[in-house]
Amino acid sequence: MSRRVVRQSKFRHVFGQAAKADQSYEDIRVSKTGRVDKNYPLVTGHTAPVLDIDWCPHNDNVIASASDDTTVMVWQVPDYTPVRNITEPIITLEGHSKRVGILSWHPTARNVLLSAGGDNVIIIWNVGTGEVLLSLDDMHPDVIHSVCWNSNGSLLATTCKDKTLRIIDPRKGQVVAERFAAHEGMRPMRAVFTRQGHIFTTGFTRMSQRELGLWDPNNFEEPVALQEMDTSNGVLLPFYDPDSSIVYLCGKGDSSIRYFEITDEPPFVHYLNTFSSKEPQRGMGFMPKRGLDVSKCEIARFYKLHERKCEPIIMTVPRKSDLFQDDLYPDTPGPEPALEADEWLSGQDAEPVLISLRDGYVPPKHRELRVTKRNILDVRPPSGPRRSQSASDAPLSQHTLETLLDEIKALREQVQAQEQRITALENMLCELVDGTD
Repeated sequence: MSRRVVRQSKFRHVFGQAAKADQSYEDIRVSKTGRVDKNYPLVTGHTAPVLDIDWCPHNDNVIASASDDTTVMVWQVPDYTPVRNITEPIITLEGHSKRVGILSWHPTARNVLLSAGGDNVIIIWNVGTGEVLLSLDDMHPDVIHSVCWNSNGSLLATTCKDKTLRIIDPRKGQVVAERFAAHEGMRPMRAVFTRQGHIFTTGFTRMSQRELGLWDPNNFEEPVALQEMDTSNGVLLPFYDPDSSIVYLCGKGDSSIRYFEITDEPPFVHYLNTFSSKEPQRGMGFMPKRGLDVSKCEIARFYKLHERKCEPIIMTVPRKSDLFQDDLYPDTPGPEPALEADEWLSGQDAEPVLISLRDGYVPPKHRELRVTKRNILDVRPPSGPRRSQSASDAPLSQHTLETLLDEIKALREQVQAQEQRITALENMLCELVDGTD
């Protein structure tokens, strides 16, 4: 008798679970669990729909947004809840002639942001100065569907409506490798780098079946792996975790998340499991590894966008021990950049600065963006002695004054609410005492 050999993997039993209702974001207007007051403040500034957002990997209070109005805006989101809408971005980046649909921060260099627009142009910005570092305007003859940095930000993988998968060296302005029709269908492709330097892609066959592929950019002639999936119409969005080498596939309009482990062993892309729910997803967000709960062996967390709410989906590896699981949590990229923008532009490369999650992630002290003529984001202090600046030396901008006033008002309202609660409790106590008499 032949006996089937089961592939060994610590991720074979990963399972997904939707968060409880009180941990979802109902009537979403801002990031606040539970049902949210419709009058809660918003971040508003674009004059047309927002098409993409991306949190800065090196500052948890900074988010970039791209819009149909052709602009990119960078925002400072305070730790406290503001009392009115945030309408003034820290900086507005103007360079595209058509809608901007893709944003991606550089993984290791401070203040470097990529944008791709309907003008078929990729612009790489120094957000700290508002300057264009690089403009790649003659590489894509049609609409760009996706852009992804590799781990150290030296290369880009792009997919385009012309059905070509390209590997680009942005500083040289060169396409270093390309593959036409990695997926033969006409529907959009997506591509992400793996930690081994391979390219994982999703697309469609000529018969409109959804398909996934794994490619070696040093040999684009034949795929490392190619698997047909199903006949659904939704584009498969890949979310790749380099720490576990698991890729999660979330289809637009699907009600499930399928996940696979990528290894060096055939067939190279191994199916693990599927998380299924009743309602389809309109979009999906992915929490950085340092935001996960390591005490519960959480290895991934998604934010599933419904029509009127955002629902967290938690991926967990079952373990009996309460101890820290070293094999599940290798050191992971932290918030400290490895390079400055000008160092990267000059040709330097560096891998992400890693941190341990053994004691849980402790976020760094809040860093406010300081508006200056030259650099509006934090930069590393220059070497050598310098005169310390007192509070009286530093002029307060109108933006900073409004921020302080908002925070004072918010704190006063919180104090007032606490005082009202104390009064109510004291009245209840008095009624109980009177009742016992």
